[in-house]
Amino acid sequence: KICRNCKCGQEEHDVPTSNEDDRKVGKLFEDTKYTTLIAKLKSDGIPVYKRNVMILTNPVAAKKNVSINTVTYEWAPPVQNQTLARHYMQMLPKEKQPVAGSEGAQYRKKQLAKQLPAHDQDPSKCHELTPNEVKQMEQFVKKYKNEALGVGDVKLPSEVEAKGNEKNVPSNGERGTSATVGAMEDKLAGQKGSQYSCFRCKLNMKEGDPAVYAERAGYDKLWHPVCFVCCTCGELLVDMIYFWKNGKLYCGRHYCDSEKPRCAGCDELIFSNEYTQAEGQSWHLKHFCCFDCDCVLAGEIYVMVNEKPVCKPCYVKNHAVVCQGCHNAIDPEVQRVSYNNFNWHATTECFLCSCCSKCLIGQKFMPVEGMVFCSVECKKKMMS
Repeated sequence: KICRNCKCGQEEHDVPTSNEDDRKVGKLFEDTKYTTLIAKLKSDGIPVYKRNVMILTNPVAAKKNVSINTVTYEWAPPVQNQTLARHYMQMLPKEKQPVAGSEGAQYRKKQLAKQLPAHDQDPSKCHELTPNEVKQMEQFVKKYKNEALGVGDVKLPSEVEAKGNEKNVPSNGERGTSATVGAMEDKLAGQKGSQYSCFRCKLNMKEGDPAVYAERAGYDKLWHPVCFVCCTCGELLVDMIYFWKNGKLYCGRHYCDSEKPRCAGCDELIFSNEYTQAEGQSWHLKHFCCFDCDCVLAGEIYVMVNEKPVCKPCYVKNHAVVCQGCHNAIDPEVQRVSYNNFNWHATTECFLCSCCSKCLIGQKFMPVEGMVFCSVECKKKMMS
């Protein structure tokens, strides 16, 4: 899932097209209660995500002429009230608003790739799964669609409460005294200011501001638009697609990580009973490889570089520090002396006074621009 040349992930290279993203999300919503958000192509029957694209047109006075300024949001909350959708968008940070051609549109695209990897839901996007692993994955996907997957609703808190109050009205149509008093108290509270607090930040909602609700969490909970984020990565839940588990919101990636081990090599979930764990990460047996040359590392010496395993030859060739004494790469298994960004083999041949060649191992020394001295005298002699 990375570029062979620069080692960046797909999302950094903008590989998926909007069409591919829409198919991926369409497949995610297939066989769920969110089928209203998808349409099936007549050509091949593939479900495609029907994104709610919002186009705002604002007249702009420019001297005598009036030009039309059009803003296109590549995604907006699927609500009928466009004013509410616009208000929701304005509450997001500017750099995260998915305006076509903007930094926010790129952010949304990256989050679609990171939060909802195609290989977390589609066995055909995975490598070399056995028939049994395919079956396990299909059952896993079916389970999370039934138990965790959801799409946020954008509503005004007062609307939700009004619906809740309607349900509390006695069946004979008469309000009880307590219900009437409660309604009056609610009205007074509304006049004083909003009494609705965000489930994440615990701060009160401002009067008239839209809130995000998650059906699986229950409509007694609500979030500020900027607070509707994954509890693990802290990023906005892309297109408000969430996974609810144990009282917490997750993005697709981190929900799956909480359920299954993920291979640090291929980024796919592991459905095999046999896998290896190293450096706090999980790996398919054949994917515990050198990040530089792909040689299998089982039983081999390796060094971790930026949390990725590298075989010893590649480490020495590409990553090893150079000794200031002999100017050769320092083997990862040998002892070395380091000071600031300078390194030496910890030997009598390399860690020497730059003036008199006295061995400095276990001795006090004076560093000067990559050189080391045993005494002030040697330093003065060399500097002069």
